[in-house]
Amino acid sequence: MHTPDRPPAARPARLILTLSLAATVGLGIGRFAYALVLPDMREDLGWSYSAAGFMNTINAVGYLVGALVASRLIQRVGWSAAIRGGTLACVAALATCALTGNFIALSLARLVLGLGAAAGFVAGGALAATIAQSQPARANFLLSLFYAGPGVGILSSGLIAPFTLQHFGPGSWWIVWWAMTLLSVAMTVPLFLVRIESGARFSEGSHGAFAVLPVLIYLAAYFLFGAGYIAYMTFMIAYVRDGGGGAAAQAAFWGLIGLSAFVTPWAWRGVLALDRGGLATAIILGTNALGAALPILGHSPAWLGISAVVFGVAFFAVVGSTTAFVRFNYPPEMWPTAIAAMTISFGIGQTLGPIVVGAITDALGSLSYALNVSAALLALGAVLALCQRKVGPAKAPVP
Repeated sequence: MHTPDRPPAARPARLILTLSLAATVGLGIGRFAYALVLPDMREDLGWSYSAAGFMNTINAVGYLVGALVASRLIQRVGWSAAIRGGTLACVAALATCALTGNFIALSLARLVLGLGAAAGFVAGGALAATIAQSQPARANFLLSLFYAGPGVGILSSGLIAPFTLQHFGPGSWWIVWWAMTLLSVAMTVPLFLVRIESGARFSEGSHGAFAVLPVLIYLAAYFLFGAGYIAYMTFMIAYVRDGGGGAAAQAAFWGLIGLSAFVTPWAWRGVLALDRGGLATAIILGTNALGAALPILGHSPAWLGISAVVFGVAFFAVVGSTTAFVRFNYPPEMWPTAIAAMTISFGIGQTLGPIVVGAITDALGSLSYALNVSAALLALGAVLALCQRKVGPAKAPVP
């Protein structure tokens, strides 16, 4: 990408916070709020765990496809249309989830949610990066405001969905989807009230030759992260509920994961500055695995709360560690290609994770096995990342 031709925004923090609402709707609500209604939907609609997992698998497929075509979409329709259009598609898909219990219709809605989330997140994130670059001294802080968007969605949906289900009783999952739709509408409005423009553009000539073999083990680690984290985020609320956790416990657990997003930039600043191959990713992934494993040891509210915090703080940092790895090991002209390779590996992992773990749960009859598999995948990913050496000399400093 080239830097913007227009002057930097007068209030960059405010604009980036507004752009982050696309990530709030598409990921924080559109993808992750599904875990909050999954238990009620599964019971009311008679789904197996495999079927329930498939709903996040098809969402991940949509996100992967959307991420891969995002640059072309931005070139064709512009930044504003990509961000606003993608977010509106998410709102429409959320409303569809409230209107039907048909498995095929719900699958298509989840697919559209993934496509729309990718358009809004990729375009919004790229534009936020160009805005942040206009103030180098505050660039890291400004960009972190955008990546807090999913955490806001997780926190807000966690405060609404469990109590809505408790109030209206079994079979009220569709009411929760209406609540999520209305919440998303409210969060989409500011995107239409702010001026979204940029002279930034994607350069077709900026892609360099990327060799997979030197980072194959790292790509495998990122694949395992994609499969492991999404299994935890898909089935953990069902696990809390099966252990006797009511609306307050579910809201507290989900809210702690969301709040962790705001701690991430400070908690991992020193680790992300490590230029030692896959070490930074290994440390963060290992912490993520620990958080995913803790619920296996007990159902107490305090224990589950610790799991949510440990998992959440690391979960939001893994993507940042892969970006740092790319920036340390490749020249700028190769960043787009390298990051695309990471995205594909991660996307395949989070596509397969929910349905595979759901099938294991169906076969063995307990959600505890889903958490075991999730933690094991994350731990194996950490081990693989630890084995990744530097690809070459540092090409650019990482703040």
